[in-house]
Amino acid sequence: MKFITTIFLISMALLLSVVHVSKANTLNDNVTFFEADNPYFQYVGRIDFSDPKKPRFWSPGVYITAKFKGTYCELLINDQELWGKNHNYLEIVIDDKPVRIQTTEKNNQIIIAQGLSNTVHTLLICKNTEANIGYLEFIGLKCESLLPLSAKPLRRMEFIGNSITCGTGSDQSVVPCGKGVWQDQHNAYLSYGPAVARSFNAQWQLSAVSGIGLMHSCCGMNIVMPPVFNKIDMRGDSLQWDFKKYQPDVLTVCLGQNDGIQDSVIFCNNYVHFIEQLRGYYPATQIILLTSPMGDEQLTAVLKNYLSVIKKTVKNKGDKKVHTYFFRKRYHNGCDSHPDLAEHQQIAIELEDFIKKKMKWKL
Repeated sequence: MKFITTIFLISMALLLSVVHVSKANTLNDNVTFFEADNPYFQYVGRIDFSDPKKPRFWSPGVYITAKFKGTYCELLINDQELWGKNHNYLEIVIDDKPVRIQTTEKNNQIIIAQGLSNTVHTLLICKNTEANIGYLEFIGLKCESLLPLSAKPLRRMEFIGNSITCGTGSDQSVVPCGKGVWQDQHNAYLSYGPAVARSFNAQWQLSAVSGIGLMHSCCGMNIVMPPVFNKIDMRGDSLQWDFKKYQPDVLTVCLGQNDGIQDSVIFCNNYVHFIEQLRGYYPATQIILLTSPMGDEQLTAVLKNYLSVIKKTVKNKGDKKVHTYFFRKRYHNGCDSHPDLAEHQQIAIELEDFIKKKMKWKL
C-alpha cells in the first residue's frame, strides 16, 4: 500500500499551490455553478438529504466525489460553526493528490484548484473532523464542466470505533500536539479505515465518536455506542439512519479503549447484544472484532480474552461470520497517546493482510 508521509502532503501543497482557503472572488467567466443535487455528484456516508441542495453531514470520513474538466474549481460549503468558533478540516483530493484544509467561516467559497491542465480531473472531498466539531453542508462546485463518474466501487467497508477510528491526534503536519485546538490534529481521510478501504478499492464509512465506549464512555459523555449507532449524527443522538442505503461487506468494531477493564461477564454480554444488534442491520456482513491499537499491555490482554469469549459465544449461537483480530503492537506516537499518521498506515497494513485472507480479496 502506498505510504503517504506528512512531508509529502506539505510539499505537494506548496509545489502545486492548488488549494487556497479564502473567500473566492471568481474572475473566470468560463465557470458554472453546479448545485449539490446535481446527479453527477456521488455521496458516501451518513448524510441528511432533507434539503437536497444542502446535504448535511456530521461524521468523520463522509466523502463526496466528482469529475470536472478545466483548470479551475471552487468549493462552496457551509460550516455549522458549532459554539460560534469551531471550524472543520477537510481533505481535498484532486487527481489522487491529497491536501488538508480548514474552513474559515460559516459560508465558505474556497478555491481548491487553479492553474491545472485543461483536462479532466477527479475530486474527492472528505470531512476530516468529528461530529462534535459540527456539521458541514455541501452547497456545490464552480468549475467549467461537471462530468459523470464511473459507478461506485462494489466493495463496501465500515469501521466502528472511537477517537482512534476517527483519526484524532494523528496529523501533526501543521499544528503540533499541545498547540492550537483539539481538532487541529484530526485526519479521518488518512486514518486506518479509509486507508484499508482504498487499498481494496472499496467504499468506506466511519461510524465513530471520540471517547465513546460499548458500555462506558470517557470524559463525561452521556452516550455509548449501541443506542446511537442507528443515528446520522451519532454524537447528537438524533436523525435516524437508513441501513438499507449502505450494507458493508466487511465491518470492523474497535471498542473497549474507553470502557477500560470491566466486569468480564457484563462486558461480554453487552458486546454480544451489540453484535446481535449489528446482525439485525447487516445480515450478510463479515464482522471483525478488534483489540485497541493504543491499548496498553494490561488492557490488551483483557480485550483478547473478552473478544475470544465473545466470538465463541456468538458462534455457538449460530453466527459464523464474526471474527477477531489482535493487533501486534501498541500504536501511540500521536497526540494524547493516539496513533500518528505513520502508525495509522501500519495499522491499515495489518488489517489489509487479515482481510485479504479472510475475504479472499486482492489488493
